[in-house]
Amino acid sequence: MSPILGIYASQQSGHLSNFYSIATQTVGSGGASSITFSSIPSGYSHLQIRYSVLASQLGQNLVARFNGDSTTSYFAGHRLTGDGANAAAGAYSTDNAIVLSGAAGTNALANAPAVGIIDILDYSNTSKNKTLRMLFGYDTNGAGTGNNYQWVGMQSGLWMSTSAITSIVMTSATLNQYSSFALYGVR
Repeated sequence: MSPILGIYASQQSGHLSNFYSIATQTVGSGGASSITFSSIPSGYSHLQIRYSVLASQLGQNLVARFNGDSTTSYFAGHRLTGDGANAAAGAYSTDNAIVLSGAAGTNALANAPAVGIIDILDYSNTSKNKTLRMLFGYDTNGAGTGNNYQWVGMQSGLWMSTSAITSIVMTSATLNQYSSFALYGVR
């Protein structure tokens, strides 16, 4: 295919641009420690979760588990982060959840949401392990502790299972009221 035809093909309606709302959840009064998306239909190529988390504790992380699996089958998470002055990289392996480190970070506050987009690729393909990629960040407008008042990053994760994902539980120490999550199917 010539480069010109590739450009025209990418502009066709439906080319990686069909997002379908599956479910949304907003944390109510009193907060919660987790949210669950269950009975996820299998008719999409990928899933996307968009979130805005209000944390009541500094330094808490958001973690994701698929299909109720809490074994150590979540491997190979990698992340790159920056706070405007410093860059960092990290990795983990053999955990009982995918740690979504950008959920609250070390300085996100109850009135400064951490936001992110998580893509779960080939979630219903039963011949592949499941991978995800994520972009996240927050800005506390100078409030908080230390000097990490803003933070941005990207991350990957791997679930060593070929099972189709039918449920996702996202857990944190505390998700304050108005924390919100939206699940989309991508065709």
